[in-house]
Amino acid sequence: MSRNEHRLSEYRDAVEWPLLRLFARFSQDRRRWFSIGLLAALVERAASLVPPFVLGVAIDAVFTRTAPYHLPFVSSAVIPSTPEAQLWFSFGIILGCYLLTGLLATVRMFTVDYFSHHLMHVVRTATYDKIQRLDVRFFDGHEKGELMSILNNDISNFEQFFDDALTRAVRITTVLVGITTILVYLNWQLAVVTLGAVPLLTAFTLWFMHRVEPVYDSIRASVGGMNTRLENNLGGITLIKAMTTEEYESDRVEEVSNRYFETNWRRIRLNTVYHPGSNLITNASFAATFIIGGYWVVVGPPPLFSGTLTVGSLVTFLFMSQRFTGPLKQIARIIEQYENARASGKRVVGLMDMPAAIEDKDDATRLSGVDGRVEYNDVCFAYDPNEEYVLENVSFAVEPGETVAFVGPTGAGKSTVVRLLMRMYDTDEGAVRIDDRDVRDVTLSSLRDAIGYVSQEHYLFGGTVRENIAYGTFDATDDEIVAAAKSAQAHAFIEALPDGYDTEVGEEGVKLSGGQRQRISLARVILSEPRILVLDEATSDVDTETEMLIQRSLIELTADRTTFVIAHRLSTVRDADTIFVLDDGEIVERGTHETLLEADGLYANLWKVQAGEINELPEAFVDRITQNN
Repeated sequence: MSRNEHRLSEYRDAVEWPLLRLFARFSQDRRRWFSIGLLAALVERAASLVPPFVLGVAIDAVFTRTAPYHLPFVSSAVIPSTPEAQLWFSFGIILGCYLLTGLLATVRMFTVDYFSHHLMHVVRTATYDKIQRLDVRFFDGHEKGELMSILNNDISNFEQFFDDALTRAVRITTVLVGITTILVYLNWQLAVVTLGAVPLLTAFTLWFMHRVEPVYDSIRASVGGMNTRLENNLGGITLIKAMTTEEYESDRVEEVSNRYFETNWRRIRLNTVYHPGSNLITNASFAATFIIGGYWVVVGPPPLFSGTLTVGSLVTFLFMSQRFTGPLKQIARIIEQYENARASGKRVVGLMDMPAAIEDKDDATRLSGVDGRVEYNDVCFAYDPNEEYVLENVSFAVEPGETVAFVGPTGAGKSTVVRLLMRMYDTDEGAVRIDDRDVRDVTLSSLRDAIGYVSQEHYLFGGTVRENIAYGTFDATDDEIVAAAKSAQAHAFIEALPDGYDTEVGEEGVKLSGGQRQRISLARVILSEPRILVLDEATSDVDTETEMLIQRSLIELTADRTTFVIAHRLSTVRDADTIFVLDDGEIVERGTHETLLEADGLYANLWKVQAGEINELPEAFVDRITQNN
């Protein structure tokens, strides 16, 4: 487990009442809809209990005529006196209750569905916003599939809880309280028989909750792992085919899928005990009510019982017992939904609780009027505090408008240098300054607005060529977009595309070549007109002819901008004002191309490698390359 994953798991484990926290934080502007829905659910269930009660009264008063027609809370003045009128009166109450429950069910579904889906939308948006504001170090140690699982599966899980389980719980509670009240009102002795299942089912449910809670935590984690594996494999499908590793990857997918299966099977085994067990308890309650109540009506009070029980009361008891056992059986489903939503809620809230390592200070100010002077003072940095520095005692200064280059062996720390400039990471020691201002003292947005960054990954979003060039400069005109594309030597190939600038590039720019994606990325930065330009292997994926054209454009682009160039092709940086040579995180040489060649050090050896002068390399340098590779 990486250090970031360990930290995130600590925040997840510390979360208490995750669903309540999400509800309290994100439901304020829509809470009235939820309240209306819960109220509708309560009244709906209460109204549904009236027809069986009225039916029992009508049987005794209208059909068997063994008791007077009496309804609680209804004045005797409004009750008809003749059996026929009482029949129609009963019919009217029953029909009215059914119409009312239908109307309230519609209100409940509309309001609760609206609330829960809006809550899902708000939480997903807030969670994504939180994720994208976490520092790069977090993403270095966390898989995209895991984060996608949180944004999709986990948020959908607690939406289902609010949409279904919570309102179902309110309806069940209303039914149980209402039925208990009616049964005790009709015959408290028989009510004890019917309600005897409640303590047994409560104890059984508590046992189930205790056993299933950690299982759902494991299920959510295994889903995240499976999503990560599937996303990685689908993203690398070309490599898989090229290396004919389909069988190997199928085995790896089978492994994570089997892990999910084994975890989910633990839940299923618990369910195979709990669901039939709860059904047995509730069905036994109904059977006991039927035999004891039936014996009471036919023969008389059973032993330990006293008083009378009418046919109408027994019918009401049996109807209510069925209504009673149904909700009791649904408790199992509610518990499952709750545990699933709780596990998902912990993952969401744990992520939201995780602080960003890099954020604005309370007194941070905007970086404006940038001249472009950059200074590194004794900078030390490690990606992990427990590991050695990858940059150590790095110091240099770049004057406004100068172009500097960073070269060196792979892993020397070249890209890390510029990432500290943009505060993708913060230094462990020393400081990075722009125009004599520590980058940690200015706002992140203004700092990064001042820096144009072209990375070696040249990422494109799904959309058109035009949208990708204008990304970040959304108010750019068509003329400005075309001018930027021309400067990046991209206009000619864009015009040749089927729809020109309106051509869809596909997911991650898959419809374009690497060189085409790189030139669009360069055009995007040119359009933003930054004061400081960072080119991290900006021409690594283009052919020699296109590289020459881009280099000519860059001469004009970098003329009045402070420019940082990272390159493996030393020919692309030979005209830099200063070249810094890094090795093992330290600047071991600095100077112009000519002075570094004359020094006959590491830079000169790297130049000989690229010039094909292999026989002139010193043995110590060759041995080092052999050992490192």
